[in-house]
Amino acid sequence: MRGRLIFAFAAELHRLDARATATTPPGYDADFKEPALLDTGDAVGVRIRREHPPVRLPCQIELDTFEALEMHASGNSPRTQLRLVLHFAHLERAGLVDATTGTALVQVGDRLGSLFDSQGNLVQSIRTPPGLYVTEARPIGFGLFMPRPRRNLLLVTFAERDTAAPRGVSP
Repeated sequence: MRGRLIFAFAAELHRLDARATATTPPGYDADFKEPALLDTGDAVGVRIRREHPPVRLPCQIELDTFEALEMHASGNSPRTQLRLVLHFAHLERAGLVDATTGTALVQVGDRLGSLFDSQGNLVQSIRTPPGLYVTEARPIGFGLFMPRPRRNLLLVTFAERDTAAPRGVSP
């Protein structure tokens, strides 16, 4: 037995497809190592990212802040940060653990789409933009469950992308 989640919800994750994003113009920004901005004249600054099909995973939700006020000269850029606790058994069943390295395939840059209750009812849809993106995915819970200690949990931190203009930038 590797333990279980308590008060489980389900998270719909949209994993970044790095290979498809790299081969779709404009590709990756060489400096920032993230999907580049597309300038078509009509849609300046549109980020083109390709994603794997969404996957729903059981999770525990730890809400830090949700749309907290942060004012900029161009308006409000609300701050949101939440953490999901995922169980490695669920990740393994979904094929989201690399068989060679044991690394979880939920990684920085993946996007949270929605949260659902245990019956599959929508609890919260995440507005995109700004969206909530993985900023850290860290295994926790090592050494539990004797006599064969194993890791069992992955703590995934999500935060939004800024929607206001960068500070200190002049024309």
